[in-house]
Amino acid sequence: MRRMALVLGSLALFVSSQASAQLACGDRAEVLQHLSEKYQEAPVALGLSSSGGVLEVLSSSVSGSWTILITMPNGTSCMVAAGENWQALPQTAQLGRAS
Repeated sequence: MRRMALVLGSLALFVSSQASAQLACGDRAEVLQHLSEKYQEAPVALGLSSSGGVLEVLSSSVSGSWTILITMPNGTSCMVAAGENWQALPQTAQLGRAS
């Protein structure tokens, strides 16, 4: 839980000017459709937050754009950050653990 709080706190520091000007929320299916049609973005990672929401990262291999969504149990999704130059990193062994 502490790690998720740190991640979300860090995200708040790096919110793009578009997302900080207006937090865009809507039905998850509609938000995903909009991001797919306008930016060619698709989900690439997700995790469950301690508040019960689902954090999703969407990105586009075409444009390099990315968006971070939080979807609450009622199905409402809010875009909390967006940007450019997304780069997927290969998974590596964690420090202190054998691979």
